[in-house]
Amino acid sequence: MKTILSILKRAGGWRPSLHVRIENPPYLPLVIEAVDESGPLGLPALSVAHYGEQNGDAMRDPEMCFELGYAGGAHLIPYYWRNDYVAVEQVSRAIVRDHYVALLELGKQHERFAATWDNNLRLQGYEEAFTDKCILG
Repeated sequence: MKTILSILKRAGGWRPSLHVRIENPPYLPLVIEAVDESGPLGLPALSVAHYGEQNGDAMRDPEMCFELGYAGGAHLIPYYWRNDYVAVEQVSRAIVRDHYVALLELGKQHERFAATWDNNLRLQGYEEAFTDKCILG
């Protein structure tokens, strides 16, 4: 997720109040925001989502949640994927009854999707569309 990490760095890094919205027509807006709770490993977490609209409701297309790891350099570790248009929500890593649970194959799918999505975001120019006006919090 090099594109997201680059935008995050330019936005001043992760912080509890982080909220970035990038308008990049003709593509859907991209929103990057801090998640209130830490991720499954206790690391800072963030949500990355495209938002569309259907019948006046905000629709995630998709949303992914990541933990922000620092060991070996900043990197994003996916653990959640959702698409409201197809009513699918997936969690590949979580704490369940005080135990860490990881669905390894689903986690690999999330990693592959994140890599493809990040490349698409780069090709679609979201990093170039980011300005200081995109920082909302």
